[in-house]
Amino acid sequence: MSIPLFLVQLLNGLQLGVLLFLVSAGLTLIFGVMGFINLAHGALYMVGAYLAFTLTGVTGSFLLSLLLVFPAMFLLGLGLDTLVFRHFYDRDHLDQVLVTFGLIVILDEAVKMIWGRAPLSVPIPAALSGSITLMDGLLYPAYRLAIIGAGLAVAVLLSILVTRTRAGMLVRAGATNARIVAALGVNIRGLFMLVFGVGAMLAGFSGVMAAPIFALEPGMGDAFLILAFVVIVTGGIGSIRGAFIASLLVGLVDTLGRSFATDLLKLTMSSSAAGRIGPALASMSIYILMAAVLFFRPAGLFPAAGRA
Repeated sequence: MSIPLFLVQLLNGLQLGVLLFLVSAGLTLIFGVMGFINLAHGALYMVGAYLAFTLTGVTGSFLLSLLLVFPAMFLLGLGLDTLVFRHFYDRDHLDQVLVTFGLIVILDEAVKMIWGRAPLSVPIPAALSGSITLMDGLLYPAYRLAIIGAGLAVAVLLSILVTRTRAGMLVRAGATNARIVAALGVNIRGLFMLVFGVGAMLAGFSGVMAAPIFALEPGMGDAFLILAFVVIVTGGIGSIRGAFIASLLVGLVDTLGRSFATDLLKLTMSSSAAGRIGPALASMSIYILMAAVLFFRPAGLFPAAGRA
């Protein structure tokens, strides 16, 4: 295992972790503030990617399509909250799971009707299509570095928004005790709508950023949704800091496990046995990580105040 190869996979893990954070940040806000289980969050990631495909084709500019997806996904989140989600705030989690699972089916079928079943792709922006030399023998795609940079910037902005602004204070207070916040005269329903809109916008943004490096196909958000739930449970429900740290850990463990698990096992067993066990162990690695964290910290790494 060469050092450049290890560093490339390390960067790949960071890039995956950043995308996971963009998906899980919105989900942890929704789950943490309202206790609402939104299984359709991964479908919003998918919709963002497909909107990027269409808008890039129409405008000829990836950057312009990114800017247009932000308000489109925010409005979609507000619309879904108004038409569907708000009617299930006070229902039990089983009802929420059923209605959001139904929404997944609806959005998947809508994608098939509009864009078809065949995989699609979005071209990497010309300005970021090359590679950057990070060290001797180590070239890394500029676009993947841009994803890492964009995700870190969003993490900083979200941290400032949640911890330094009045809106963030209300979100944190609503996560702790929504009834008291409402009793103090805060429009808690409006706050919930805003959280859903921001969550949808973050999911759409992650879909746009992922579109040039992953194939676009119906149901593409399902795998990310599972990983996002692993992230928010590992990091601590309702915690942006926890979602960020857990996203990076999950991204690194998943990527490094898939890349090097088989080679490491060959040091202690035969090549054939390592070839069988390595991929299976790699696919389980993030769940082993989650189980280990929850064994020592049942509320997650950094649970939100009032949830420890």
